[in-house]
Amino acid sequence: MATPTPKPALFQPIQIGDVQLRHRVVLAPSTRFRSSEAGVPSPIMAEYYAQRASVPGTLLIAEPAFIAQKAGGYKHLPGIWDEEHIRAWKQITDAVHAKGSFVFLQIWALGRCAYVEHLAPGDPFVSSLAKVLTTPIHRSGPPRPPDVPRAMTVPEIREYAQLFGEVAANAVKAGFDGVEQLRERHPDLAYLHVIEDPSVGAGGHDFIREIWGPRPLISAGGYSDDRESGFRAVEEKGDLIAYSRAFIANPDLPCRLLHDIPLTKGDGSKYYTYGSTDPAGYTDYAFHFASLKREVTV
Repeated sequence: MATPTPKPALFQPIQIGDVQLRHRVVLAPSTRFRSSEAGVPSPIMAEYYAQRASVPGTLLIAEPAFIAQKAGGYKHLPGIWDEEHIRAWKQITDAVHAKGSFVFLQIWALGRCAYVEHLAPGDPFVSSLAKVLTTPIHRSGPPRPPDVPRAMTVPEIREYAQLFGEVAANAVKAGFDGVEQLRERHPDLAYLHVIEDPSVGAGGHDFIREIWGPRPLISAGGYSDDRESGFRAVEEKGDLIAYSRAFIANPDLPCRLLHDIPLTKGDGSKYYTYGSTDPAGYTDYAFHFASLKREVTV
């Protein structure tokens, strides 16, 4: 009997905190603007995440959620500061767990990335420093007005630090398997997550790997453009690889990568559809018939 060909390193199991993953293909946190104006995740989001959890043992990192209303500043992005948010997120985490996969939550405050016109009346436009940001919130986002944020006071900084802790507890209530936060405050951090800068070239984050290794590191940035780059990165460095655009358009991405199934190209014009419940460009990407024949497994 022939010896089975070993699976590539990208499809070797790995332990992340208390979670045992079957492979190292990760859904990167990808903002899609599908929540209500009040930041409540919509029911179609549960379908979206369940689709991308269809290969058991997959790690999804959900799109970032605001820690408070005043920490926002852009409509149709999710929050997790009240019970309505928690209930809506719980539907999503339940759907992911029903597929045998896992989901972590990224939490944030927009700071100077906020748009003043999207802040609620009376909410301050604050950031770590009084500096104007000129780039839009995403590539096709609206231009920014020349508003200058106010630098946060020390009491405000302490308040925000407390808010991060409070909503991390909310994430646990919502059923998330983990929360992305800073190691200084959470020494039991399960992994580091970095975005590679193509302009720096290969090895730009190797100094982090030297400090952090051999603990898990999730690498994102550009892997959707070069199919083989994720395989190479894991073989050479042992990382997990986070995909955004490739996972958006291929809900069965781990299966497609493993079995060399062609990848669907996403419709970039539908990446950001504010508050929409239309499945077009969101949950209507097809599973490849070969993935279904293999029962969507790795």
